[in-house]
Amino acid sequence: MAWLSGRERAGWTALFLVTTVATSVTGFGFPVDHLFPSHVVGVVSLLVLAVAILARYGLRLRGAWRPIYVICAAVALYLNVFVGVVQAFLKVSALHALFTVLTVLATKRFRREPIPRI
Repeated sequence: MAWLSGRERAGWTALFLVTTVATSVTGFGFPVDHLFPSHVVGVVSLLVLAVAILARYGLRLRGAWRPIYVICAAVALYLNVFVGVVQAFLKVSALHALFTVLTVLATKRFRREPIPRI
């Protein structure tokens, strides 16, 4: 990750911002009769992305806008991944079974804490 080394990759940055905005915007293209939590996450993501784009391209990362940009981009990435995981669990039923099996195995294999002797 270029952020961790203090560098920026202009092309990758632009691609990330454009595709993340596109991902959030496309969530509003379906007819709905009421507001869903996914719409709220989409609105928050778009607001965070707007600040990131302003900081990066409008204010050229000057002064406090540099850390603001990094924080906003990281939050946008987090929200994107969060939505991806939620969508995966909604669309791929095998993930529920896999999660259940792993939880049962972990519960069985996790050793009990020994009872202290007095």
